Amino acid sequence: MRLGVLDVGSNTIHLQIMDAHIGARPSPTTNLKVELRLTQFLNKAGSISDEGITLLHEAVAGAVAHANKNNTDEILAFATSAIRDAKNGQLIIQEISNRHHIDLQILTGDEEARMTFLAVRRWLGWSAGKILVLDIGGGSLEIASGIDEGPEATLSLPLGAARLTRDFLSGDPYSLKDVKFLESFVEHKLDEKLSVNLRSHDAHHFVATSKTFRTLARLSGHWFNENPKYLEIANLEAMTQKLAIMSEKERANLPGVSASRAQQIVAGAIVARSVMNILDIDRVEICPWALREGIVLRRLDWLHV
Repeated sequence: MRLGVLDVGSNTIHLQIMDAHIGARPSPTTNLKVELRLTQFLNKAGSISDEGITLLHEAVAGAVAHANKNNTDEILAFATSAIRDAKNGQLIIQEISNRHHIDLQILTGDEEARMTFLAVRRWLGWSAGKILVLDIGGGSLEIASGIDEGPEATLSLPLGAARLTRDFLSGDPYSLKDVKFLESFVEHKLDEKLSVNLRSHDAHHFVATSKTFRTLARLSGHWFNENPKYLEIANLEAMTQKLAIMSEKERANLPGVSASRAQQIVAGAIVARSVMNILDIDRVEICPWALREGIVLRRLDWLHV
């Protein structure tokens, strides 16, 4: 069957169409991505503005049209932290579902962590042993650890790269004072919220997903000749300092860093470095599968029951 996975995220509205059936690897066919940083449309009351809602409807309409044009059997639509945390999030979900004839669901942070964990487990297989998965999105950070297909422990925190950039970083280049304050904030939040189970994870394999980690790994390969399938904490430490003193234009000129990613990669690097340090992780492997693949795999599991 042909499934369309519509991810209404904090940074982008991303439709990924996959051919999938039970027992086979999901095969991507086509995708449509619209950059729409919903966190930039939050007003002081914590609601997404009318302008943001209008742009969101336009993006979703385009995605649904693309799915229909490509003979998609079913659209699996979900929203993550930007809408999940917005004061008018439930109303927006209802309007989108009614207007575009889809069933848009809000994923909780725990569900997001679980779906991503499932995708990583299926990608790596059982031989990876106990795994710990890190995922930095635009609005939130997810952590999950376990030995089975479902994690034993999960954590979702509002430490996404776009959110932190909006709330803490200004100027071009960013001021050293702002960067230091953000570093302290992230470290304090992790120290406060990390559970005993995650702190004593005793994992065998450390994995990272998401565009932020992939971008950082590519930069590590460029600057330190490291295999871009991995990211080492020593290189990340050096990279974070280099990125923080660059202008946005200088970051955008780096290989693998898009113009849109250049603004928030500093915050992403700070979160990545902080969480790896506090969990005593020297190196993570970059997994190409993440939340969207997890959604497809779970849907196929349900069809099989």
